[in-house]
Amino acid sequence: VQLQASGGGLVQPAGFLRLSCEASRFPKDYHTVGWFRQAPGKEREGVSSITNSGGRTYYANSVKGRFAISRDNAKDAVYLQMNSLRPEDTADYYCAVGGLIAFTQAQAMGVMDPDLFDYWGQGTLVTVSS
Repeated sequence: VQLQASGGGLVQPAGFLRLSCEASRFPKDYHTVGWFRQAPGKEREGVSSITNSGGRTYYANSVKGRFAISRDNAKDAVYLQMNSLRPEDTADYYCAVGGLIAFTQAQAMGVMDPDLFDYWGQGTLVTVSS
């Protein structure tokens, strides 16, 4: 499985970006696609995830109400619409694929566990600055 993240760039505060994660093929048994981010000098943070049906979504508190995740199974693609961007959203953003437990654990614990995601794409850099 190869994942390709794209859509990053430089944007002013309060601006928006749409990230895309395209897969060579999402594994049949994998149910969750997630977005993580990592800023320089900081730990990796789970941002959002979505189940394969697209009906269940999870958002970290830091992005809730500003980011929206969606999925197009016909295109094997997942998108992250990021609105009202803030300087603290600056980071490398990664998409990853995991099993259903990766989603249910996040819902139960309130944090995404990167160890539950098995496939990772390369990062796409988002810089929020005036």
